[in-house]
Amino acid sequence: MSNQKKLVIHGGTPVRTEPFPSWPRSTGEMRESLVHTLEHEKWGVGSEAVKRFEDEFAKFHDADFAISTNSGTTALWIALKAAGVKAGDEVIIPAYTFVATASAVLMANAIPVFVDINDVTLNMNPDLIEDAISEKTRVIMPVHIAGNPCHLTLINEIAARHDIAMIEDAAQAHGAEWDGRKVGAFGAGGIFSFQSTKNMSAGEGGIIVSDDEAFIDSCFSYQNAGRVRSGAWYEHRHIGGNFRLSAFPAALLLAQFEMLESDMKVRDQNAAILNEALGKIAGLSVQKRYSETTRVSHHLYILLYDKSAFGDTSREEFIDAVSAEGIPVHTGYKPIYREKLFDLDKEEFPWLKKTDFSTVTLPVTESVSDEQAIWLKQSCLLGSSEDTLDIVRAIEKVTNYFSSV
Repeated sequence: MSNQKKLVIHGGTPVRTEPFPSWPRSTGEMRESLVHTLEHEKWGVGSEAVKRFEDEFAKFHDADFAISTNSGTTALWIALKAAGVKAGDEVIIPAYTFVATASAVLMANAIPVFVDINDVTLNMNPDLIEDAISEKTRVIMPVHIAGNPCHLTLINEIAARHDIAMIEDAAQAHGAEWDGRKVGAFGAGGIFSFQSTKNMSAGEGGIIVSDDEAFIDSCFSYQNAGRVRSGAWYEHRHIGGNFRLSAFPAALLLAQFEMLESDMKVRDQNAAILNEALGKIAGLSVQKRYSETTRVSHHLYILLYDKSAFGDTSREEFIDAVSAEGIPVHTGYKPIYREKLFDLDKEEFPWLKKTDFSTVTLPVTESVSDEQAIWLKQSCLLGSSEDTLDIVRAIEKVTNYFSSV
């Protein structure tokens, strides 16, 4: 066997030795925006940069209103409180997502109710939602996992039928579209994150979008120390916090709208290359989208692995082999309900005294997280087509070996 065909884990030569594009990255436009804000604008309350950013983000995401926050997690908490969530209420969420989707529910003194995911889109399965609704349900909070929109039409219809709110966790879905409209404001509202790994990044930060002015006004109060827009500065009507975004991350983000669109085009092109090539490999399948999805943000590129096609080689062995070839792949999330945080002190969380998260089991979520999911981060889709073909070459090299053993 030639050294090029021999796996690196067996002493061969790697397919790739160059790193993929780094993320986040700075641009001259970002520097200019930061310096302008530093030298000419307010840095905090009343920041012109923050107002411009909120207006631009709402317009970009086909929403009437937007209010920025200091993180995606606080945006989730604020949106839940603005939707009327109170102690002991239930919020329906998927279990295959980042922990903040669930921790924000707990922070709102509510109970997360986990629903299993669809086995090919990896989004919350809408067919299972109604069975999870109870008289305590106040919000359904689907997640656009990897920037791949959930079935917004069906979930919104379910929410409306039961007179409960839908809030989109669109933390990974900047620019993603459902039926030609950008996600975020299909229900009561939706949130986005600007944490370091996100497709639009300021290191930290978040935002809530909505078409409902009353909802956004309520968000303002929880975001801004309990103040109300029509009240005096030292008038506080809710228990809110200082969860405002400062001017400097807003200035960074203002300079990224054109870059976001151009980056999306590159990710779209490279994801299409991967879909075409990897979709032909027996034992691998790419994350599917609903027919109504008109654009995916590709915050992650997720493959599903079937070990039976590779001599029962575990996913972890497969990932180790591909990583050794110079392609940074990962296993991704585990089911949220397995996190240690759900071993809760019931004295601290009395509304959870009758809730036992240790009994939760969701077969699709567990199969995907334990055995199937293989992740590539979005920055791996920002290289050239030749860079993307290196991903194909490495995976083909590894699959050819393991399918023959």
